[in-house]
Amino acid sequence: MLHVDIPTHSEFAGLNQIRADACVSIYLKTTPLTQESDASRIELGNLAKQARGQLEAVGLDKRRVAALMEQLDELGDDEDFWATQANSLAVLVTPDRLRTYRLANNLTPVVEVADRFHLKPLLRAITFPHSAFILALSENAVRLVEIHADLEPRTIKIEGLPKDAASAAGKSTLNDRSASGRIHGSEGQNVRFQQYARKVDAALRPFLSGRETPLILAATGRLASVFHAVNSYRNLLAERISDSPDRISDGDLAAAARPILDAAYAKQIKEARDLFEARAGEGRSTADISDAARAATFGAIDTLLVDIDSVVHGTVDETTGEVRFADEPDATNYGIVDEIAGRALASGAKVMGVRKGDVPGEGDLAAILRFASPG
Repeated sequence: MLHVDIPTHSEFAGLNQIRADACVSIYLKTTPLTQESDASRIELGNLAKQARGQLEAVGLDKRRVAALMEQLDELGDDEDFWATQANSLAVLVTPDRLRTYRLANNLTPVVEVADRFHLKPLLRAITFPHSAFILALSENAVRLVEIHADLEPRTIKIEGLPKDAASAAGKSTLNDRSASGRIHGSEGQNVRFQQYARKVDAALRPFLSGRETPLILAATGRLASVFHAVNSYRNLLAERISDSPDRISDGDLAAAARPILDAAYAKQIKEARDLFEARAGEGRSTADISDAARAATFGAIDTLLVDIDSVVHGTVDETTGEVRFADEPDATNYGIVDEIAGRALASGAKVMGVRKGDVPGEGDLAAILRFASPG
């Protein structure tokens, strides 16, 4: 069983709008192995103590501090919760509410305290979730397999999914011939495959609606091309697993899918880096935090790459975008790059959470602008 909760873009946008007298963001490593979860629970307790110290240092009402800490204590004591983990855990808590996201990504442990949540590490899970659905499609069978990084795959039951191509066409075999003689041979098989593929696509549509998870097709020959032609899910990857899925286990499908995911992610990063370099000559890109903050405030960012691991503390003026840097974290400042990412998303920018080596110039961020900045 997989235990992963990847926030959607709309959920992320909602989290980004939250403001409170105390917003604590905790990220820590976890493990799918229940018997080894104690180390993660201890880490949560240690990070929670750091958060408490920051809140007390700025004089937050003791009752509010107690309400927030009580939720973290209860989470640490929840045996059932810790029995079903993935590779990382995000805990976002105010004195009034606690949210958790179990993630397949391996994230760096961190605690941030501010009047808003620190969400940049979640961007990695949204941008490159290392998760996918595999549609294993053959004339003889069809199944949908869900995969996540370093976790066991599972087959998902989809209501209305055809059993095979023949039954989808209301036939016992695809090799029969119609009374008129029109539906037979390779031409007839094409028609039956199209009927089959459309029914598969229709059955998947309610399940995939609203999702952004990549879909990888495992199919061969004519059936593969037919499904690509009728598919309605916009996140179907062009590259497929070209072996017959009839002979491949879910585990082997997952192993074959991961290089395809890696290649898709690498292509996205390369395209963004290439565009950044192309726009530099036009005055439409920047790796400067202060410039990016102003651009984000005025809706001028088209695409933003941010290093998910680094944290630059300070504040960004709500109106002008002016940055004030801080020497150390406390409950009165927050992650500046995180704030820039949130403002960019709010204006419709594409924001990618990446590792430092993938950021052009290997800084904290790189922004591609919608128009050249004045001067």
